[in-house]
Amino acid sequence: MQLTKIQKITGQIELLSGLHIGGGDTEIHIGGTDNPVIKNPITQQPYIPGSSIKGKMRSLLEWQLGVVGITDGKPLGFGHIEKLTEAQQEPAKAILKLFGGAPDKAEAIAAAIGPGRLAFWDCELDQSWVEEMDKKNLLLTEVKMENSIDRIRGTAEHPRNTERVPATARFNFNLTLKVHDNENLLDTLLTGLKLLELTGLGGSGSRGYGKIAFTGLKLDDVNIQEKLENITLNTSATGVA
Repeated sequence: MQLTKIQKITGQIELLSGLHIGGGDTEIHIGGTDNPVIKNPITQQPYIPGSSIKGKMRSLLEWQLGVVGITDGKPLGFGHIEKLTEAQQEPAKAILKLFGGAPDKAEAIAAAIGPGRLAFWDCELDQSWVEEMDKKNLLLTEVKMENSIDRIRGTAEHPRNTERVPATARFNFNLTLKVHDNENLLDTLLTGLKLLELTGLGGSGSRGYGKIAFTGLKLDDVNIQEKLENITLNTSATGVA
């Protein structure tokens, strides 16, 4: 197995609805919010962690392939390959090539698949969008108030506020893809990005948070935005309903 080249995928993530990725701040400050977003500790600007994109994208690809039940909810690993149907095995190997797998006893399969190919980078705010907000005297985040409603009394209960990065925000997106032996894993990668567009990022997706769109995608200097837009999610080949 030989490392043939390292490719770079770049573009932007545009928010179509407010995004909340929690900052893990357990202390509620006076005048603060219950659920702050994660921010760069130096600039105090919100960002999207590469780990959030990687984890959600991998999970979605495994759900689409129909292997989550087989793995008992754990990430797909080398030892799971022999438990899959013949139709699922090659797509599963592509996922493991992209994201890697935990060490286990399936040494021959692990050696054949090799190391994970993808590296995800944190996505910082596009500074031109930040300048637009500054000119309009607008903040980089918003606070959304929420509560639950007593169905009988019709009264609001348990009020809470959540910090979000507002719709229209743009983040610079980039990742690197290591290519071994001239393999082609781009279709699997683009399928993962399409699934992210359809399901969103961050928390509270069922309440409308985290709708995103990838724009201006390039593979090195080649425009691949149209390839992403033409991706169709067909699971019939793997036997997934």
